Amino acid sequence: MKILIASDIHGSYYYGSKLIDIYKNGSFSKLLILGDILYHGPRNDLPKDYNPKKLINLLNSISNEIIAVKGNCDAEVDQMVLDFDVSSNSSTVYFDDKLFYLTHGHHKFPSLNKNNILLTGHTHLPLYEKLENDVHHLNPGSVSLAKGGFQNSYMVYENNTFTIFDFNNNIILEKTI
Repeated sequence: MKILIASDIHGSYYYGSKLIDIYKNGSFSKLLILGDILYHGPRNDLPKDYNPKKLINLLNSISNEIIAVKGNCDAEVDQMVLDFDVSSNSSTVYFDDKLFYLTHGHHKFPSLNKNNILLTGHTHLPLYEKLENDVHHLNPGSVSLAKGGFQNSYMVYENNTFTIFDFNNNIILEKTI
């Protein structure tokens, strides 16, 4: 199974378009979005080609292929315009007999079991770390507002391997679990 994982699009039609092109051309089964989809938030500058209305149409065109969670910049009104659920702070899904716990990362998450996968966004920093109980924590970085000297990025899961790419197809981080 091949999954595309992204976070922190923040209303950028430019990077949202690039992400959807990668999704449509990459034989992916699902797109997981870890929050902060339409709004840039009061602490962030406007991302490149900030256009939430165009981004809404783009995302809604593949709404049945998206699993998303609510981020700290997402609002109730966002659910009124998006055709996929963005109302929950967390979600769990199973891929390859592994539990994936999805959350934006701004709320405390529950204790997870050995070898569970914790996927968060929020920090805009690509990350892999092993937490207590051998929980694997990964963050794809930010699609549109990269921080910490990193490039804008997204993550691919395939064959038990997580790979974080920038939009020039360079590998930022790769981890097989």
